[in-house]
Amino acid sequence: MLEHVSTGAARELLSGILHNRANPSLLYRLQALTQPDKPAIIAGERVVSFGRLDREIDRVGWGLRAHGFQRGDRAIFMLKNRPEFIALQPAMSRIGAAGVSISWRSTPAELEYLVNNSGARALFFDRDLADVVRAALPACPALPRDNVFCVGAKVDGFDTYDSLLRDASPSVIEPGEEAAVIIYTSGTTGKPKGAVRKFPRDVVLGTLSIIASSPLRSDDVHLAVLPFYHSTAFAFTSFSHLVGATVVLLDGFSPEGFLEAVERHRITQTAVVPTLLHRVLQLGQERIWQYDTRSLRAIMTAGAPLSAALAARVMDVFGDVLYNFYGATETGLNTVASPQDLRASPGTIGRLIANNEIHLLDDNGREVPRGEVGEVFIRGPMMVAGYHDDAAATRAAQRQDMFSVGDLGWLDQLGCYHLAGRKRDMIISGGVNVYPAEVEAAIESHPAVAEAAVIGVPDEEWGERVVAFVAPRTHGDARFAQAVTDHCRKLLAGPKRPREYVVVDSLPRNPTGKVLKNELRERMRTASDPLAPTAL
Repeated sequence: MLEHVSTGAARELLSGILHNRANPSLLYRLQALTQPDKPAIIAGERVVSFGRLDREIDRVGWGLRAHGFQRGDRAIFMLKNRPEFIALQPAMSRIGAAGVSISWRSTPAELEYLVNNSGARALFFDRDLADVVRAALPACPALPRDNVFCVGAKVDGFDTYDSLLRDASPSVIEPGEEAAVIIYTSGTTGKPKGAVRKFPRDVVLGTLSIIASSPLRSDDVHLAVLPFYHSTAFAFTSFSHLVGATVVLLDGFSPEGFLEAVERHRITQTAVVPTLLHRVLQLGQERIWQYDTRSLRAIMTAGAPLSAALAARVMDVFGDVLYNFYGATETGLNTVASPQDLRASPGTIGRLIANNEIHLLDDNGREVPRGEVGEVFIRGPMMVAGYHDDAAATRAAQRQDMFSVGDLGWLDQLGCYHLAGRKRDMIISGGVNVYPAEVEAAIESHPAVAEAAVIGVPDEEWGERVVAFVAPRTHGDARFAQAVTDHCRKLLAGPKRPREYVVVDSLPRNPTGKVLKNELRERMRTASDPLAPTAL
């Protein structure tokens, strides 16, 4: 990164840090001063340089000011992966406002909730989502109608992103502490909560620590394949831009489309969730190797648990280029497992990233011994300020100055951390604590299993019994059933073994790849005979 930073850019960066203006917009100013003509974004036939992108960030901010947008106001982005999305988030920071990224799959009811809960004063939406916006707007009285902008086309009844840029009138704006990013959690249990990330000086230290722990380089070509409302996608796009790399946007995912993009653009690194890796591997090694993927130096995964079995299969096909990051919307990235860690300590989430702390605590707040499971509490420079307009939820997630999202974990003898599941998902069967991640790992280590999810269901005798939902790689028959049963008998003690198995084609997941275990519990609760005819 330092090799290509000009004197003027270094001065701008230092000034931003000293005056507490080190928000995401600063990295684009830095690159515009250093390498203005280098491609920052490639999206199909569109190529946007760092210089042009930085000017557009300014114009978005000026245009919003012309529309009455004030410091501390919030704007919602309901957009697919497109260059305008990358300009909008830093534009908010540059004018001391907050950007709120939400899923472009949101329903009118979900959009209504997010607009009203966030207090948004502007909305940017993709051209094919106009009907969703029209349906939601009547229930959003505080959102000014002339601050609702369609991106990518003109549709009846709405202003456009391009007209906003035309309204821009140059002005000097000094961002302050109001600059923020609000990211709504996945909402797998109840309404989503808005995690508020501000940009004090510690964030610079945290960001540089992540980059130092990652395989990112200034000559990289990064493939952005995850939707930008996903924290992982936007984070690694920003990290790539910070070091001066080019980002290629892939709007929508297909396994062969992913491989074709790697070959065509000579992609050097990408960030994905494990679900996408699973889908690529389903093509089979022979088909994958028809594409030239030798340019890939790093496949970075985050956002959902990566099983040991899946990690091994990925590295067997692509080589030892897999890096597994752990973190959360609320805590940033906290650990990273190198390919060597993944080989030596299967299933690990890796080692601490510098300037982060992990404390594994029991229910009384005491540290658990190495090798034992405790709730994961994080202290680090990337922690959010709290949940938007929800002091109770913020307090519930905090212990002193640490933050927890309810994950359970343990530390092995190599100094590598592992996840044992979520606290709310822990099963107590016959008085024994059963951690779903351990059972899932055992099931998925069978070569005929594609993926598995384990839940606890009420049981009169055991309190809870262990039930496993299993997706086979090809098809499940009687031999498959017996093989998985025998496999688990060898690897798991009695209370941990699933009492029941359900064969499924695939596991239900939200758009960010997390398994929706509530749907599995609901299936068990409502089915009169839930295991027939697919029980193992």
